[in-house]
Amino acid sequence: MRQPRSARGRFVPVGAALVLTAVMVGSVTGTPVARVSFPASNWTTYHANGVESGVAPVTATLTRPTRAWTSPALDGQLYGEPLVLGSQVVVATENDVVYALNATTGAVEWSTTVGSAVPASDLPCGDISPSVGITGTPVIDAGRSEVFVVADELAGAVISHHLVGLGLATGNVLLDQVVDPPGTNTAAQLQRPGLALDEGSVVLAMGGNAGDCSTYHGWVVSVPEGGGTMRTWEVDPSPGNDEGAIWMGGAAPVVDGSGNIWVATGNGSNDTGSPDGSDSVVELSPTLTPVQSFTPSTWAHDNDADYDLGSSPPALMGNGLVFMAGKSHIAYLLKQSRLGGVGGQLAQKASFCTSNVDGGEAFTTTVLYAPCLNGVIAVKVNATRHTMRVLWHTRTGSSGPPIIFANRVWTESHAGVLYGLRKGNGRAAVTLTVGAPANHFPTPSVGAGLLLAPAANRVVAFH
Repeated sequence: MRQPRSARGRFVPVGAALVLTAVMVGSVTGTPVARVSFPASNWTTYHANGVESGVAPVTATLTRPTRAWTSPALDGQLYGEPLVLGSQVVVATENDVVYALNATTGAVEWSTTVGSAVPASDLPCGDISPSVGITGTPVIDAGRSEVFVVADELAGAVISHHLVGLGLATGNVLLDQVVDPPGTNTAAQLQRPGLALDEGSVVLAMGGNAGDCSTYHGWVVSVPEGGGTMRTWEVDPSPGNDEGAIWMGGAAPVVDGSGNIWVATGNGSNDTGSPDGSDSVVELSPTLTPVQSFTPSTWAHDNDADYDLGSSPPALMGNGLVFMAGKSHIAYLLKQSRLGGVGGQLAQKASFCTSNVDGGEAFTTTVLYAPCLNGVIAVKVNATRHTMRVLWHTRTGSSGPPIIFANRVWTESHAGVLYGLRKGNGRAAVTLTVGAPANHFPTPSVGAGLLLAPAANRVVAFH
C-alpha cells in the first residue's frame, strides 16, 4: 500500500486498515486467554515516526501476550530495531546481511549480503565484535517499496560506509553509494544512529567508535533516495578540533513537521574559547543548514568529563517543548521555536535518573519515558509552567529505549527480558523472555499484529 505524502512530499507511516486475528493460546502464567483482534500496522523507521515518539499507531488490549514465533538464527548480530511493512519484518546484521522475515511465521523470505563487514580488529577501538557491518536501524520508504541501510564494508584494505537500497519484494540491490564525507578517517567513524527519510532523501549520522579513539568528527549526511550528490554538516569543524559524535544511543535523526532535522551531539575535544556544536542540540534545515542550537553553559566541563548530551535524541513533544537528557544527569526543557543558544534552557532538573540516558525516548505531549541506564523513568511535563516532575522510576532495572503500546510501556533489559510496564507506576505487568541482546540499547517495535523484540541474532515475536 502506498503511504500518503505530506504537503512537503515526505512519507508518513500510517496503520493499515487490515485487521489481523491473533490466537492467544496461553499466557505468561500458563492460563488460557481469549482471542483478540487489533489492527495491523507498519513500523518503518526508528521509534515509529519522524519525531520518534515511540507510540505504536494502533490501539489494543494485550494483557497476556504469548510467543508467536522466533526467527531462525541470523548471520550476524542485531543492533537495529526490527521494522515492519505489510507482511514483512526487516532487520539487518553486523555481518552486512539484510533479511526480510515472514510476519506470520518468522521464516526468511530473502536475505542479501551487501558487502564484507569490517573485522573489529581492523578498527582503532570499539565495543562491537567480532565484526562491524550494519549497526544503525534501517529505514523503509513504503511508496518505493525499498529499505535503506548503511553498511560498514572492507574491500581490500579500504574501509568505507555504503548507503544501500534494496527492493522489498526480492532483496535486489537498487542503490549502492559511498557516504563517507571527504577526508574522513573511515576506520574511526561509526554509523551508529538509525536512518531517517526527509523530502526524498535518506538522512544518516556518524560519530566515533566506543572509546573516542583516533580522529573522527560527528556528521549528518543527506543523500537523495535514488542516489546522487550528498549534503553534509560537520560537528566541531575548526582546525585542531575533533569528536562531537552523533550516536544518540542508536536513535535516528529526528525529522519535524517542516522537514527540519534535529540531532544531539556528544562531547568534543574543545574546552576553551567558543562552543562549536559539540554537546548540543542542533536543528538543521532539509539542506543541512544550521537553523538554531542549544548548548549547556557547562559545555566545556561536559566535554572534558565525557558527559555526552547526545547519548539520546532530542524529544520534540508536540507541545512546543523539547526534552533533552544525556550523560550529565541533568534533564533540560527547551523551547522548540527558540532553543536559546548557550544556557538557553527554559528549565533544568539536576540528578535526573542518577545515570546516563541512552537511546530514544517514548512520549506523548504531556508524559515522557526516558531510557535511564538504571531503569526507565517517567516524567510529567507541564507546557505552561515549564516544569518537569518525575512520576516513577521502574524497579525492574530495564533500561532499553521504551515504546508505548496497548497501554503499556515496553522496554527490553540487557538480560533479555521484555517488560510491559504499567504507565501509572512503572511496575511490570508483563514479563517475557527474549534472550540476551547484542545491542547495548535494544528497543522493541510493533507491526503486522505483533510485538517484536531483537535478541542477539534472532527476532522474537509476540501476539
